[in-house]
Amino acid sequence: MELSRLVSYIQEILQPERFSDYCPNGLQIQGCADVLKIVSGVTASMDLLQAAADAGADAVLVHHGFFWKNEDPCIVGIKQKRIKFLLDNNISLLAYHLPLDAHPKLGNNAQLANRLGLNLEAWTGNQNILAYGTLSEVCLLGEFSQFVDLQLNRTPMVIGSDSKKIKRVAWCSGGAQSYMQDAINLGVDLFISGEISEQTYHLAQESGVAYMAAGHHATERYGVNALGDHLASHFSISHEFIDIHNPV
Repeated sequence: MELSRLVSYIQEILQPERFSDYCPNGLQIQGCADVLKIVSGVTASMDLLQAAADAGADAVLVHHGFFWKNEDPCIVGIKQKRIKFLLDNNISLLAYHLPLDAHPKLGNNAQLANRLGLNLEAWTGNQNILAYGTLSEVCLLGEFSQFVDLQLNRTPMVIGSDSKKIKRVAWCSGGAQSYMQDAINLGVDLFISGEISEQTYHLAQESGVAYMAAGHHATERYGVNALGDHLASHFSISHEFIDIHNPV
């Protein structure tokens, strides 16, 4: 599979031009012209890049790539080592951030909904990446928290009473705790994201809307995996998802 054709197809389905993002979406580092195997993962850390090279990858597909807004643009230190490794091994790096959060089928939020049994109704919020919907039936927050722990293999931090009844839920994967007020405005019972900030606790306590921080990494494993599987099926190439542990 030609790298250029692969990139064009992903651009077509994710439509990154619709988003004002914190990083460039698409091909960030160009490697070999042909792709027979993709390795996907959440973040383009050195551990993932080394694992991808060991697995024989021609391209690495991630949610968190390089060249973030407001970071030092100089190719030094950790950044230099990562980029040099990719170039030395002729491996391409493809990264998709907000477009991968927002895709209605392959995205992080859609895939998280499938994982947690959430019935997605609609999207809202800045750049339309905040999802909301319902559980199939009313349950207690404590019971749902245990279910999330099992599904994501990560114990969430929960602000709210275990005995609180929940039905309507809003969610946005990763570091989206700033959407808490949007979730409150939607009138949901629970908002799920990856991380928590100091002020999130007070918003949850005073609004009565429970908050669940289920892990930045843990909530963003599923979109890139789904996209990799889709590409493998569409182009008849190989795909392997490698989960590099991150407790955050």
